[in-house]
Amino acid sequence: MSPAPVRVLTVAGSDSGGGAGIQADLKTMLALGVHGMSVVTAVTAQNSLGVQGAWELPVEAVRAQYRSVVDDIGVRAVKTGMLASAELVEAVAELLATTDAPVVVDPVGVSKHGDPLLAASALDSVRKRLLPTATVATPNLDEVAQLTGVRVESEAGMREAAEAVLAYGPRWALIKGGHLAGDAVDLLTDGSAAHWLRAPRHDNRHTHGTGCTLASAIASHLALGRTVPEAVTAAKEYVTGAIAAGFALGGGIGPVDHGWALTRGTPAA
Repeated sequence: MSPAPVRVLTVAGSDSGGGAGIQADLKTMLALGVHGMSVVTAVTAQNSLGVQGAWELPVEAVRAQYRSVVDDIGVRAVKTGMLASAELVEAVAELLATTDAPVVVDPVGVSKHGDPLLAASALDSVRKRLLPTATVATPNLDEVAQLTGVRVESEAGMREAAEAVLAYGPRWALIKGGHLAGDAVDLLTDGSAAHWLRAPRHDNRHTHGTGCTLASAIASHLALGRTVPEAVTAAKEYVTGAIAAGFALGGGIGPVDHGWALTRGTPAA
């Protein structure tokens, strides 16, 4: 009998199209050699064209899933994604505060297609309750603006964005600059050390699930014992390959390829 692999938990919404959400998280975890587990916070009707509907689960259902997994199986890292409402944000924050494991918070606000995935009334709960639990927070530039009011127009503005996010309490902030022109550049900082992560931009529109995939990859590498800078660097390498291999699906934006390294016979970073 083989020993159990390292265990990572995603607390996020379901993407029926399979490109983002818990589906992307679990595929990423498998590709990186950890055992993925899930707490479903919401169900979406979603495809390559957008989100046609979303239904959040009751707080009791989310809490029961979390306790069921953590109390029996245990976790080495947790990743959060779509939390939908203030009630769910606060319940998940309470659960995370009782868990001795690194936490990666992806403060999902809108989908790739611009569909809202977080109620406006939940923003304050994200700022005051969820972000303080984070080992790493991974907002994109739209989410930075939504949470802090800081609008980044160029690479020079990413330091201010990081400072604004860190003011809410995460240990590290990863400001994702993928929406800027030029190379795909991200800034990882704890307010002292600064790590600029760069990758060539791939001419591929099929990038659905990028944020979920990156956050899950970071959580997976943290669970495997890597430091935050090591985990984020390895995760960016993995997601860059997944973006390069993204494929068309349906009539809109297709997903990144979570299994790109496995199908090419090359182990993921």
